[in-house]
Amino acid sequence: MPAGRRVAVVMLAGMVGLAAAGCGLFADSGPEDAITGFLDGLSSGDTAAAAFFTDSPDAARSSLEMARRALSPESVKVAAKKVQHASGADNGTATYELTWTLPRGRVWTYQADAQVHSTQDGWKVRWLPTALHPQLAAQQTIALKPEPPDLAPVLDRDGLPLLRPQTVVSVVLDPAKAGDLVAVSDKLGAALNRFEPSVTGQSIRDGVKTVKPGAGYPVMILRANDYQAVKPEIYDLPGVRFSQQDRLLPDDKNSGKQVLPAVRSLVEDQVDGAAGWRVVTLDVSGGEIVDLHNEQPKPAPAVVSTLSVKTQGSAERALASLPTASALVAIQPSTGELLAVAQNAPADAQGAISLSGRFPPGSTFKVATAVAALSAGTVQPGSPVDCPGTATFENRTVPNEGKFALGVVSLSKAFAHSCNTTFAKLATDLPPAALTDAARDLGIGADFVIPGVTTITGSVPPANTVAQRAENGFGQGTVVTSPFGLAVAAATVQSGKVPVPTLMRGMPATSSGLGKPIRPEVLDAVRGMMREVVTDGTATLLKPLPEVRGKTGTAQFGDGTHSHGWFVGYTGDLAFAVLVTDGGTSKPAVEAAQRFLTGLG
Repeated sequence: MPAGRRVAVVMLAGMVGLAAAGCGLFADSGPEDAITGFLDGLSSGDTAAAAFFTDSPDAARSSLEMARRALSPESVKVAAKKVQHASGADNGTATYELTWTLPRGRVWTYQADAQVHSTQDGWKVRWLPTALHPQLAAQQTIALKPEPPDLAPVLDRDGLPLLRPQTVVSVVLDPAKAGDLVAVSDKLGAALNRFEPSVTGQSIRDGVKTVKPGAGYPVMILRANDYQAVKPEIYDLPGVRFSQQDRLLPDDKNSGKQVLPAVRSLVEDQVDGAAGWRVVTLDVSGGEIVDLHNEQPKPAPAVVSTLSVKTQGSAERALASLPTASALVAIQPSTGELLAVAQNAPADAQGAISLSGRFPPGSTFKVATAVAALSAGTVQPGSPVDCPGTATFENRTVPNEGKFALGVVSLSKAFAHSCNTTFAKLATDLPPAALTDAARDLGIGADFVIPGVTTITGSVPPANTVAQRAENGFGQGTVVTSPFGLAVAAATVQSGKVPVPTLMRGMPATSSGLGKPIRPEVLDAVRGMMREVVTDGTATLLKPLPEVRGKTGTAQFGDGTHSHGWFVGYTGDLAFAVLVTDGGTSKPAVEAAQRFLTGLG
């Protein structure tokens, strides 16, 4: 025990002893001494000292300790203390102000009063619970009750709810109380597997092995309606317990699986708001009687994302029927704001391929090859170029799809019909880093730090051999991109500058590794060529839609017998990229683009 504390206890014990012996220590004390001693003990946390200055020390100490346990004050301050006592009278009234500073910056201030009277042991505070608070009665206790605020929703760019507070139920398995763990986990896995195929009896048992002894294993978080559907099967299982909370969720649990959890994590601190709190009195059974103090919770304002519920929904519906992993990313070119990040179920199983996948872009990369060749001044959209069925560069033979041949045609027509041989030849006539630079000028190869998500635009290394430049010229070879990176490239063509993509309003992204601005006349040429792809080329399915411009792509991978399908384009202030892995041709991607744009209206 610290020396100071020992002295305090010895002095207090001596004071009690003197009073008991009738030595008249308080013979000359007054009502001010009694109330000062009581309040000093209350404010310092020495409940024994405070109680000593009352006429019922045991009851007073019990009530004061109860209050301190319930409130856990950081400090208790006394102000405006006054004692009214008529000369010669053996009683008086003390009034004072108490300020309790509670954890988390909570402050509670109120007026109270107490009676003081003369006893054979000197002046004392007449102990009543009202000395602690004017509304506290006998046989009552105090409790601090938190009042959590409602979570603020996350809104989309149009003010529609992207994520809203919804009740979820956590299912937790306590293996120590489960008894037959195998039987319980098998029943639990069989019931929950319908909501998440990866949850099985075995996966639950494997998870149990990872928790510390005595701890519970969190099996799954269920939406309220899913919990109600499965409750009869799991509620009475031994060792299984449940807890309820509110969580921000999309209305459709299958929507935005690669982006909405990131949004939720990003804004968790912003949607909590300021919790409210109450100090209440309780009866002997723990029931609330009256509020002594009430601070209402303050909900946070809604947080706004750049995403569009309408665009996201249309993108997801456009991909849903595709049997292979597919993705679509949409960006607003004028602002760089992400409008949709969509994947189908097979893609979700592979992770966020929409944002950070690395795939050969195939003929969509001819946009970059065209930018490089036009910027070099060697060709114009109307320049005559040869489009043979095959062409050989060093030891590499480049074929067109199905080895079609157009003969000598304009560059614009070769682009519209996707002549690999033409663009391979254009690339071989350029310096080793020309495609690298052109791709970076379009945003491919740049790095973006976007709060909430990880993105990869792609990689286009310099090609030091003729064969490598030929392959890179039509998006094969060493070129890889993501749907995100190609959406940035399409947005760059539309707007004339590389946009810096963002996901949340008020949370700007940063960029590095950007290239140079593309000359306006080059952009105008590329825009016209991309329009011809739709009006008279490989994407005529989109011709009925207004002013769509784009480029198809078929990219071989693996042993060369399989191909990914792409469509990259824009219309108005909307740029997007569609990837259908192992689609065989670009046709499934073009069809998905049609469904996407038609769904937008």
